[in-house]
Amino acid sequence: MLENIEKKFLQLGDLTSYKTAFSFNNIVWELVIKWDYFAKDTIGKQFVNAADSISANIAEGFGRYHKKDKIKFYYYSFGSVKECSDWLLKSKLRNLISDEQFLQLNEMVDRLPREIHQLIKFTEERLKV
Repeated sequence: MLENIEKKFLQLGDLTSYKTAFSFNNIVWELVIKWDYFAKDTIGKQFVNAADSISANIAEGFGRYHKKDKIKFYYYSFGSVKECSDWLLKSKLRNLISDEQFLQLNEMVDRLPREIHQLIKFTEERLKV
């Protein structure tokens, strides 16, 4: 008797880089939403947009068919990580976040480029198209 072998396809939520980025942008949102109007309007909106862009670009790349398209969007997410690094440091220096919050977010910002690079490498090696 043949066993039913269910083939599992990789899902967006399986990607470590996506999970880290999604968690990061939600933490940023929870912090920024509590800031005063001036801080939200100057740093906050841009920080949230950049943070959201990391996971959004990973998601868009994941949804593309061709390998080159996928990788292009994964590289866009690198730029957003670097932008977040800048906003994170500004937030810390302007006393908008605590030392603990800075350390938590900075660890994620340091980890994301490696995770995105692993996704790019996986995509280059495993996809034919």
